[in-house]
Amino acid sequence: MDRATIVYPAEPPRYPLYDESTLDDEKGWMINNVHDPAIFKDGDWYYVFSTDRQVGRETGDTPIRAGAQIRRSRNLIEWEWVGRAFDGVPEEAYCWTHAKTLWAPDCVKFGDTYYLYYVASQFGKNQSFIGVATSSSPEGPWVDRGEVWKTKAGDVPNAIDPNIAFDRHGDPWMVYGSFFGGIYVSRIDPTTGKLVHYGEGTLIARRSQELAGAVEGPYIVYNPAFDKYYLFVSYDSLFSDYNIRVGRSDSITGPYVDYNGHLLTDTEFRPQSEIGNKIAGSYAFANDDGWVAPGHNSVLKDGDDYFIVHHARGARRPEWSYLHVRRILWTPDGWPVVSPERYAGEYEQRIPESAIPGRWEWIVFERSVNTKVLPVVLEFSKAGVVTGAGRNGEWKAVSANGYQIRWDSGDLDYIRVLPAWDWENWCPTLVCTGLNQAGVSCWGKRIPEAKG
Repeated sequence: MDRATIVYPAEPPRYPLYDESTLDDEKGWMINNVHDPAIFKDGDWYYVFSTDRQVGRETGDTPIRAGAQIRRSRNLIEWEWVGRAFDGVPEEAYCWTHAKTLWAPDCVKFGDTYYLYYVASQFGKNQSFIGVATSSSPEGPWVDRGEVWKTKAGDVPNAIDPNIAFDRHGDPWMVYGSFFGGIYVSRIDPTTGKLVHYGEGTLIARRSQELAGAVEGPYIVYNPAFDKYYLFVSYDSLFSDYNIRVGRSDSITGPYVDYNGHLLTDTEFRPQSEIGNKIAGSYAFANDDGWVAPGHNSVLKDGDDYFIVHHARGARRPEWSYLHVRRILWTPDGWPVVSPERYAGEYEQRIPESAIPGRWEWIVFERSVNTKVLPVVLEFSKAGVVTGAGRNGEWKAVSANGYQIRWDSGDLDYIRVLPAWDWENWCPTLVCTGLNQAGVSCWGKRIPEAKG
């Protein structure tokens, strides 16, 4: 491998997984107990706001402390506990829902004021409440400003999972929704943080009730380089087979379509699993138990860089959920794909062809497969040939870090290669991420060369 011309990330902190010594030590949680993370940058700090959660208390006699969790970092790698936005569930929200905890917060800044959106609800119900609070600091103290939007049993929408997105003119909108009637978007008044027109808004994503309408956790980001809006959502069950999908649109109010032109509101198409670009699902690379049910993401646009921030459950003990931050890369035709490895400080750069030959682990996220995906091994030769798993093809560079694989079957993969930290083998390596001609995502990781 031509390591001399590639800048690899430094060794990150090695946070232990399944660390029972920190069960009641919030400052020792770091990336543990994160669910439904919302990323927000303020000055030199990155903040994550997340659902109230604590391993061991979901089914125990001791209740989870409510208030919406807050963490911060200076580099998206090392995280520290800040506290909670509230001491319990705000009164108006509790009276409507009798919720015991707060879910899926989101933070935004209008002018000099910070607005924190929060959710009160109960699992499987749509007697739900989205509220907002204000502060002069993302660390609080927060003053509750009450209801933004609420739903009740029998309503079509479900008032949870808010995200404040901005259109190409800088105007704010709230996208929200979960299961039930789907995902909706509506204008926000930045002077109040509340809806311009009180009501459910415009439907932009929905799934068939045969699947219980299993779509939630919406997040919209506008990419001016492609002049497109991208709607990220999570499909299926947060406990077992969550997976992240994306569609895009010319307008913040839709219609949103996937790579193959399927509308994200199409409940008639079969199979429903084929709708939406699947960019992350349950997986395991070699030498590790892997991760299951990645989902409920937010997206950080930091200058020209994009990052996806989501939770995932440890495959060995899925009751433990962790914060994952990954770099987003973009295909030439404007689709987001995500790094196979968690962020450790790497960046996109020229990857010479001499760095590619070797053995690579390869994962393909078929849209219809929601079980944990295991890798196959592909061999990339210096002669530009790739073989493995009963397939043969040819690879070549098409840009500074873009590569193309043309398989003998006629299939075509476009991938982007970047350096990364190999969290499974604890060493630097190269990874790749991309799409094939059918919009199916693939991940690759170069296998470390044997020492000695």
